[in-house]
Amino acid sequence: MERLTALYPAAGNPFRAQEMVAYMKGVAPFLGIRTPERRVLSRTVLAGTPRPGEDDCAAVALRCFALPEREYHYFAVDYLRRHVKRCSSGFLPVARRLVATVSWWDTVDHLAAHVVGGLVAADPGLAAEMDVWIDDADPWTARTALLHQLRFKGDTDADRLFSYCLRRAADTDFFLRKAIGWSLREYAKTAPGEVRAFVADNRSLFSPLSVREALKHL
Repeated sequence: MERLTALYPAAGNPFRAQEMVAYMKGVAPFLGIRTPERRVLSRTVLAGTPRPGEDDCAAVALRCFALPEREYHYFAVDYLRRHVKRCSSGFLPVARRLVATVSWWDTVDHLAAHVVGGLVAADPGLAAEMDVWIDDADPWTARTALLHQLRFKGDTDADRLFSYCLRRAADTDFFLRKAIGWSLREYAKTAPGEVRAFVADNRSLFSPLSVREALKHL
């Protein structure tokens, strides 16, 4: 953390930071570091550090998310993506806390597909927690449930995916409607016929955005 909080600010660009804040609708302040530069800096930050345990992953992620600038949150997400296999199912509450912290698609989607999804893939018993998350009043938590199987391909629980889409079909939130379509579009790469039939049978329940996204490549 000492290296991180020394190297990142030194590489910041205040003019670029203003552009990033505007692009991300003011969700958080930025230092103004482009992703390629940030990842080079991250390698320097992590050079010589040992492989983390689950407690280390939690500590780093929570401390990064407690800092205001968005690049620190990105560092935490990258760190967790790299080390999620070192975390047990007991890490899920930490992941949920991160999803609900300064929530926006730029962090939530990576946490959903790579961290929460990785935890569920390693422990299918956690799918029961996703059944709770999908009905959460926080749309970002529900979006995470919708997207957690994005990388599952042939291991996707189609019944659960379709059920989740139907449970949030009437929602007016843009990001939930988009997530419904995205999750179906991704599964369509594995089972196009199933997705096409599901959308056809339930088209009247979904928003035009969800339908358009789901059928984008079909």
